[in-house]
Amino acid sequence: MVCINQIITWCVGGLAAKKKSRGYLRCMIRQLEDFYKEWAYESESTLKIFALIDEKKFHEQIHPRVRALSRLAFHITHTVGEMMEHTGIHVEGFSAEDDMYWTKQELIDAYKRFSDSLVDQLKKNWTDADLEKKDNMYGEEWRRGTTLNVLIKHQSHHRGELIVVMRMLGMPVIGVYGPASEEWAAMGMQPLE
Repeated sequence: MVCINQIITWCVGGLAAKKKSRGYLRCMIRQLEDFYKEWAYESESTLKIFALIDEKKFHEQIHPRVRALSRLAFHITHTVGEMMEHTGIHVEGFSAEDDMYWTKQELIDAYKRFSDSLVDQLKKNWTDADLEKKDNMYGEEWRRGTTLNVLIKHQSHHRGELIVVMRMLGMPVIGVYGPASEEWAAMGMQPLE
């Protein structure tokens, strides 16, 4: 069995390698309609995971180098507004000064508001041609289509972390890209090892 320290070492080492290659910056959304479809599924999945968080364990930390569920979920939510601010899109309700949502419901409400506002603002302010424009993103020049792609991948990455922490705290989870073991069992099938 892999211990949490091995997972942390792998994740930190993987991040260093990824930053060197910058391969994640080569992919981009080329049509806004594609983003809207993808974002609808991804944001719905995120809200379903947030809804499963046990409020009593919301702030519990499993390891000093692993964020609590509340901090992970805040980071996912906050980044929707923070990342898009760099592109000139202002997400309703977002403030760079926000530091934390203290209840699960505050978090769910904020995420839903940010997600809906993001799509609304993109529909009002961008065309497919805008996806080729470049913005300064964290010291680099990214095309806006790349930024939307990274936003989706960033959310998926941290949602995966959230699911692992939820599992370690004994909470049920759902599958996002395939069934979770509980879902396999509910279908009368043996989960794969």
